[in-house]
Amino acid sequence: MPADPSTTASRLAIAGELTIYRAAELKGELMQALARAPLLELDLSAVSELDTAGLQVLMLAKQHATTLGHQLRLVGHSAAVLEIFDMLDLGGYFGDALLVSAAH
Repeated sequence: MPADPSTTASRLAIAGELTIYRAAELKGELMQALARAPLLELDLSAVSELDTAGLQVLMLAKQHATTLGHQLRLVGHSAAVLEIFDMLDLGGYFGDALLVSAAH
């Protein structure tokens, strides 16, 4: 029996900077991916830097997914992502499990 497409996650990985320099490009890519996938996992394990523009893109994506009735999961949070989420207390906003290293 084929997998139910509404419960099978599509996965999109972001590598490098998630900053103002890539925000417009990533916003378009995320909106398209969310339109196609009822469940999208966004792999942040290779994000080397996150600024407020990148954070706005993530927050917009979460809001857009909710508006569509879709689900966005952030997975594999890099140290750069964890640092910003911790500083701004955003773990609850996104609702995804955060694996914090012992260094934090």
